[in-house]
Amino acid sequence: MYAIITTGGKQYKVAKGDVIDVEKLDAQPGDKVKLDVLLFNDGKSIVVDPEKVSKMTVQAEVVEQFKGTKQLVFKFHKRKRYHRLKGHRQNLTKLSIVKLPAKPRAAKTATSDAAKTDAALKAE
Repeated sequence: MYAIITTGGKQYKVAKGDVIDVEKLDAQPGDKVKLDVLLFNDGKSIVVDPEKVSKMTVQAEVVEQFKGTKQLVFKFHKRKRYHRLKGHRQNLTKLSIVKLPAKPRAAKTATSDAAKTDAALKAE
């Protein structure tokens, strides 16, 4: 069972118990956050219907706020004595996936309701 979630403009495939690093969220360590679901797979069926998926959320717990590894940006023009070196460290949040959405229930149809009432009338 897994879900595809979106946060910070990126998409992640998560299952219960996974630990992921995402772009910084405004939450303190220990806080619970809810993430939007784009796709849900329960092992038997895949749910991508926007109406059903919009009601689902994945619950995660903030483990820590930290800075990622340094990314170096080096610019260089040969024979021009031009070189520039800059570094960047992205602020990140480590999340632990606590709870996936429950399996969506099938909608009741008019034929199944009619069949139940017919069976009840015959029993009387």
